Amino acid sequence: MTTTTTDERALADLQREHGPALLHFLLGLTFGDRQRAEDLLQETLVRAWQHPEAFDSAYDSMRPWLFTVARRLAIDARRSRQARPTEVCDAVLETTAAGDDTAEATVSALDVRDAVRALSPEHRAVLVQMYFRGLTVDETARALGIPAGTVKSRSYYALRQLSRNLPGYSSRSSSRSRASRETASAAST
Repeated sequence: MTTTTTDERALADLQREHGPALLHFLLGLTFGDRQRAEDLLQETLVRAWQHPEAFDSAYDSMRPWLFTVARRLAIDARRSRQARPTEVCDAVLETTAAGDDTAEATVSALDVRDAVRALSPEHRAVLVQMYFRGLTVDETARALGIPAGTVKSRSYYALRQLSRNLPGYSSRSSSRSRASRETASAAST
C-alpha cells in the first residue's frame, strides 16, 4: 500500500509562511511553554505532510486548516497529560521528606495519653482547654469558672508533672510534640 505525502518544497513554503504565526498561537495554548509549542508545531506540520489533500482545498490559505489541527493537537496533549499521573524525577524524590513513622507516633500518643490521665482532674482540665482546644488563659478561666491566675498556676504545675512523667520526650522536635498532643487530644475527649 502506498501513501501519498505532501511535496517537501510545498511543506517548506508552508512552514516559512505560517510557522511563526502558528508558533505564537501555540505558545498561547501551552501557557508560554516554548518546548511544547515547538513540538506541537512540528506535529502540525507532520499532519500537513501526511495529508496532501488539505492543500487542494477551496480556501485561499492553509492557515485555518493548520490552526485547527494545531488547536486540536494542543487539546489532545493537555488531556493526555491530565489523564496520567505526574512524573516524578529522582531530584524530587531526594528532596521529599520520608513519611512519618506511624508506629512511633502511636507509641508517643499512648505515652502522652497515659501521662495526661495521671494528672489530677483540675490540672488535666486546664491542659485540655489550653493545649488541646487552643483556648487562651482568659477563655480557659471563663470555661472552667476559675481565676486566670489559677489557670496559669495549674498549667505550670501540670506541664512540670508531664515533663517528669514523660522523660526523653522533652528533647523531641516540636512537630512531633504537636502531633502527639493532637493525637492525645483526640483520645482524651
